[in-house]
Amino acid sequence: MDGILEKIIDEHADHLLRLAYFYVKNLQTAEDIVQEVFIKFSQCDYEERGQLRAFLSTLTINQSKDYLKSWHYKKLLLQEKVFPMKWNKQRDELVAAEERSYVGAAILKLALMYREPIILYYFEEMKIHEIAQLLGIAENTVKTRLRRAREALKPHLKQEEWEVLRHE
Repeated sequence: MDGILEKIIDEHADHLLRLAYFYVKNLQTAEDIVQEVFIKFSQCDYEERGQLRAFLSTLTINQSKDYLKSWHYKKLLLQEKVFPMKWNKQRDELVAAEERSYVGAAILKLALMYREPIILYYFEEMKIHEIAQLLGIAENTVKTRLRRAREALKPHLKQEEWEVLRHE
C-alpha cells in the first residue's frame, strides 16, 4: 500500500498543490491542504474507477473551501489588514512567480465564485455539467460565472492570453 500511495502522491501532488493555491493564495497553506488530502485519502476506502484525479481534486477543493471558512483564515485576514507590511515580506518565490504571470495574477484577483469555474474549466479541463455538479449549482449559473469571469479578466490580459480564454 505504501508504494502505491507514494506513486499516487508523486503523480498528483503538483496538480493538487496548484489547485489548492488558486483557492487559498498561500503556498504553505496549500501544502498543508494537500498533505491533509493525502492523509484523508490514505484512510478512506477508495475503489479505483478511473476517477482518481477527479476524486483527489474534489477532496482538495473541499479542504480548501473548509479552510476559507475557518476561524484561522479569518484571523489571518484581519492580521493582514492590521499589519500589512509584515505579510508582504513573507511572500515566497512560487507566489512571486505566480503573481508575475499575467493570467495567474488576474485569476487570483477574481472573487472565489468566479475563480472556481475558471480554474475548473481551464486548468482542470472539466466540462460545464461536471463543474455544475461539483459546485452544486445549475449549468446556466456555471456558464454565467464563466462569462462574467472572462469579462473581468479581459482588461488584465494581453491579446494572445485573451484569445486562449475566448476559445472554448
